[in-house]
Amino acid sequence: MGYTCDPAAERVAEALGFSCHGANPVVTVRNPFDLANGTLPFLELLIVGGAVFALVHAWRRWRRDGDPVNISLWFASVVYLAVIEPPLYFPGWFGLEEHVGFIFSHNVFTVQFMYDRLPLYIVAFYPALSQLAYELVRALGVFARRGPLLGSVAVAFACQVFYEVFDQLGPQLKWWAWNPANEMINQPALASVPMNSMLLFASVSFGAMTYLVVRLVGPRPGRDTPAGRHVAWRTVLAGAATPLAMIIVSAPSGAFRGEDRLGIQRTILAAELAVVWIAGLYLLVDAWRARHSDSRARRAEPSPVASSLFVRTYPAAYLGVLVVLWLTALPAYFASTGGVTEQGTPVGSLWYTALCTVAATAFILGVLRVSAPRPAAEPVRS
Repeated sequence: MGYTCDPAAERVAEALGFSCHGANPVVTVRNPFDLANGTLPFLELLIVGGAVFALVHAWRRWRRDGDPVNISLWFASVVYLAVIEPPLYFPGWFGLEEHVGFIFSHNVFTVQFMYDRLPLYIVAFYPALSQLAYELVRALGVFARRGPLLGSVAVAFACQVFYEVFDQLGPQLKWWAWNPANEMINQPALASVPMNSMLLFASVSFGAMTYLVVRLVGPRPGRDTPAGRHVAWRTVLAGAATPLAMIIVSAPSGAFRGEDRLGIQRTILAAELAVVWIAGLYLLVDAWRARHSDSRARRAEPSPVASSLFVRTYPAAYLGVLVVLWLTALPAYFASTGGVTEQGTPVGSLWYTALCTVAATAFILGVLRVSAPRPAAEPVRS
């Protein structure tokens, strides 16, 4: 296990303020009041609490409404994490050192796994965000009206806007650090965030996973709800197969990998992100219009889609906390020079974060406008 703290990992860890030598291979627990800064425990509470809230909501959706999509998506997110994260932390273990190299390192939080590489909040982040985005899109009626494919595209867009408010802030507040020496993967970038990460991890993964889960376990006319054992293996299949979609979507920019082709890569990645935005905005506006028309035409009738307590509260809480953390980071952001703060941390893109915040707010307001009592689970159009 000599790859647990190679020179690249050691440099990045030292920049974050800790040493990767002597880390516990299983789990380490730290004092939450003795972390790198006060934002780390707040972030943990927000994400871990959201994942627990999402799990309770997903269980109720399955047992009360007979819809296993939420519970399947929750656990598929954990399976996906188990497949995708270890090779990123320890590329040498998987023979990927020459292909991907050391990409980034998380800071040390209250609970940390795998030689201090995997914080508990990251384990929680995937199911929390997947549930957040899926429930927003479902509550807006996109799956019921547009089907699994376009519904999953809308989820990919929702994840993009909620994820990037977090992603563009993390490096400045030392939640993690990218390896600046790894230009093969971490360039091109938007401010401090690699564009590959913005596209693949913040959109493609969640969209593909949602599509697989909805197709494999979602209720459809003419098909009975799968039994528990069938939900289990289909959930594992969806989570494990998700990285294949990321490989496919990364192929166009990956074909031009190389320092002298960064401009071509940037153009391709920007175009793919633009497709996510254009398609997502169209579906969001379409959902707003459709729900407004439905509410005007049938004011006395219940909404065909449940608007749960989870979707009415957690997305707003998530966005609100991150906006507050952004506000606390702005003085250092504006005092930065060359994209680096006086504390030596790289800043994210404020203009892109602002766009994402506006779009995320539109999702939240759209759901709040159509809040309705919980009806029975609606069928998803095949």
